[in-house]
Amino acid sequence: MGKVVLVTGVARQLSGRFVRRIQRDPEVDRVIGVDAVPPAHHLGGADFLQADIRQPTIARVLAEHRVDTVVHMDVSGITPLGGGSRGSVKETNVIGTMQLLGACQKSPSVRRLVVKSSTNVYGAAPRDPAVFSETTPPKSLPSGGFAKDAVEVEGYVRGFARRRPDVAVCVLRFANILGPSADSPLAGYFSLPVLPTVFGYDPRLQFVHEDDVIEVLRIGAHEPERSTMNSGTFNIAGDGVLLLSQCARRLGRPTVPLLLPAVTWAGGALRTLGATDFSPEQIRLLTHGRVVSTTQMRETLGFGPRYTTAGAFADFARSRGPGMLPPQALAGAVDKVAALPFLRGRTHTPSPSNHPSHPPTHSAD
Repeated sequence: MGKVVLVTGVARQLSGRFVRRIQRDPEVDRVIGVDAVPPAHHLGGADFLQADIRQPTIARVLAEHRVDTVVHMDVSGITPLGGGSRGSVKETNVIGTMQLLGACQKSPSVRRLVVKSSTNVYGAAPRDPAVFSETTPPKSLPSGGFAKDAVEVEGYVRGFARRRPDVAVCVLRFANILGPSADSPLAGYFSLPVLPTVFGYDPRLQFVHEDDVIEVLRIGAHEPERSTMNSGTFNIAGDGVLLLSQCARRLGRPTVPLLLPAVTWAGGALRTLGATDFSPEQIRLLTHGRVVSTTQMRETLGFGPRYTTAGAFADFARSRGPGMLPPQALAGAVDKVAALPFLRGRTHTPSPSNHPSHPPTHSAD
């Protein structure tokens, strides 16, 4: 018999895409999607079970269907807009993961666990290293929001791995996910007509395309060919980095540099109005940036993304249509201003910094 794969959080578009993709693998016999609410999109030939992973009933689902592979995608950074509480999201992220892991621990049929995590676990702080590897501890642990949820989730996963050493566990820490159908706080930020930024900062950012997310999840769900392959914790991101200013120019959107207290106030106002989830952790990312090493992704997991960071962002930008300022016109205007005589005599090259939040201001797009 082929594998029986259970996928959580299938009401979300990305999880639905993965369900449809994993069904095409010849070694997969059956796919079961679970969520607390029915999905609005189709799941192909997969079975859908309406179940809340925060409830003990998830253990019965694993037992009745003899699930051997669990892909846990119900860990989300999307919080309710319009002033709503994120309590239910945190419960699903943390309590739901605890219940799911408890069910997996009791199930003798479970042999593989794949967890969708995030590079948010590293936080974003002024004294961060230029590049995080999977073993680099954060300078400052996230104090709240989705980043803290992800840290707690990974802690529970490590405990599960110790209790069930016979289960292969793969934790995938994704950089910011972008693409035509991306639905994330950062995608919402980049969709604003004008981008508020933190005055004096131009952070380095990394992205991973949603197509690459689906593919690496599929690889992670496979049985490892060697004892170490497809097991462990892996950073997942496209090659290269982009500055926030480059992102704005490629979108054709003007930026409004604000002092940090004003950005915090503006973020709260945008969230209350339901425009986007401009959380404190996102403000820290847009201040200090974050870059991770993907060596283990390539050398151990054996995965090479199709899209670079720039390529993923370009595909996202095309899906959002032209901004208020066409990128070519914006670049031309910047060049003309820089060429003005009274500026030419006053320009200088700043001292480069090795910190992600303070790259040289003369970086080219």
